[in-house]
Amino acid sequence: MIDNIRKKLEQTLPGRIAQLNMAPALRQHYKGAPDDAIVACVLVLLFPKNDDWHFTLIQRMPHEKDRHSGQISFPGGRLEDDDDSLVAGALREAEEEVGIPRDEITVLGRLTELYIPVSNFLVHPFVGFLEKSPEFVPQPSEVDNILEIPIAELSKMENKKTRDIKGGKNIVLKNVPYFDFEGKVVWGATAMMLSEFEKVVFG
Repeated sequence: MIDNIRKKLEQTLPGRIAQLNMAPALRQHYKGAPDDAIVACVLVLLFPKNDDWHFTLIQRMPHEKDRHSGQISFPGGRLEDDDDSLVAGALREAEEEVGIPRDEITVLGRLTELYIPVSNFLVHPFVGFLEKSPEFVPQPSEVDNILEIPIAELSKMENKKTRDIKGGKNIVLKNVPYFDFEGKVVWGATAMMLSEFEKVVFG
């Protein structure tokens, strides 16, 4: 599977068409990132467990000022001045948030960048893998929970659902598509990036 993913990432990516399969209605008319967008990087981290490949998601700690407070996402965050590349930023964030040393991760490639209007982030997703099952160490101030999801769960139609989701203090988004993993709601930008990753893996 890892070799197949590597080869697929070297080809033309599924791109925004695949992302929009799991996008809220407001995102169907995609707008590009403005010049002042904040650059961020995330990592789709793959690892073997119980004879199957898994990927990592984190549930963020609740913060009043964080627009993505409590949501489920990939390990990641904004690019820092000390990061010498986008992928370096993704690896640093993964090390900080889930405790995996960056030199243990082999990068396979990247997915299509995605702009998030609500937080003005332009997110660059990368895909990497570990040779063995990791011992995660969550960052106490940022990570409330770590999810270990079998890749096969991405392709199961019963895991793709819709519901109304509260998108802000007084905003309710109707019929939002989301992935249901272990009872956790994965929606928005993370679901859109996972939708493209699913297309890469299962084609």
